[in-house]
Amino acid sequence: MSKPHADVIVLGLGGMGAAIANHLTSRGMSVVGIDRYQPGHRFGSSHGKTRIIREAYFEAPEYVPLVRRAYQLWRELENDTGQKLLNIHGLLTVGGENSELVNGVHKSSEMYGIACETLDNAEIRRRFPGAVPSDDMHGVFEPTGGLLNPEQCIEAHLSLARARGAVIRDGERVVRWRGDDSAVEVKTDQDTYHASHLVVAAGPWTSELLADLHLPLERWRVFYAHYDSVKRDLFTPDAFPISLWDTPTGAYYTIPYLPGQGMKVGRHDAGDVVDPDTMKRTVDVAELRSQTQTIDRYMPGSTGRVLEAETCIYTVTPDHHFIIDRHPEHSNVSYACGFSGHGYKFATVIGEVMADLVEHGRSEHPIGFLSADRFTNI
Repeated sequence: MSKPHADVIVLGLGGMGAAIANHLTSRGMSVVGIDRYQPGHRFGSSHGKTRIIREAYFEAPEYVPLVRRAYQLWRELENDTGQKLLNIHGLLTVGGENSELVNGVHKSSEMYGIACETLDNAEIRRRFPGAVPSDDMHGVFEPTGGLLNPEQCIEAHLSLARARGAVIRDGERVVRWRGDDSAVEVKTDQDTYHASHLVVAAGPWTSELLADLHLPLERWRVFYAHYDSVKRDLFTPDAFPISLWDTPTGAYYTIPYLPGQGMKVGRHDAGDVVDPDTMKRTVDVAELRSQTQTIDRYMPGSTGRVLEAETCIYTVTPDHHFIIDRHPEHSNVSYACGFSGHGYKFATVIGEVMADLVEHGRSEHPIGFLSADRFTNI
């Protein structure tokens, strides 16, 4: 192949790709970043104004070292850009005796010494008057739970990458890529690019870009809504934290009432399997009604007039854990995907991990449990 024009090409410039571009350029590498849409688009998984970050990780304790490093790197990004990107509000997780969410938080907090408070039903109601858990529910409060602004964070990462010389090409669709162990070529609908390495972080479009790997990825259409809370004084950040509810009808998250945004509510554990290029992008009344009825049962007055309703895409693996690996036939091609609706908070450390894989072919971070090899027999 022809001589590379850059050290690395990054495909996808959402939450992960932007962070990867930043970390690569911080190590002195030349980068070309390509995304099929313009910044701030609503077609993937990184739009909106809020994403939750939490340390006592209910999904698996193995994530805790990664998310701890992510917290550190978010603060470094704030220092590097002079922007406020991470706000701490605390996180309340509520569920029944056998709740995977509550029990998972306890497990991670105990293993890693994370300061959390166990709250019985009465204490939840006393501390947070807007909460009305059913009699069989209890909870755990994590003081360090917080919120990130994903669109602002993406721009912060990309602004640093650009300042170090990264070439950012948005609005270009990748037609194909090919490579050997020394170089890669990426052809888009507008140009052709060459580099020594390729990193794929294309969210729901990863399946097409890495079709030869047959990765077990489903793309879920999920939605969230912002409400003008009827009882907003009970649900401002001073009165009510971020919350996760493990209910008989599903797992839901809520984000306190914020100026200009209202109260955000979404379901986390279910979605319709879709094609990201043809999926329904509107949210209908029946969908909103079902969500509203559930949340009003446990947080009466938290909903109200719908201010905004948006769809989003979860790219989901069978075990709901990420995939971070190198292409088995191309040692200079790495990929990160399958973030299963809980990945954004890790974007900073994923950027660091992927830069490690490009520079060293390995990372000191504990990512072995995220290898694609676990799906060999699927």
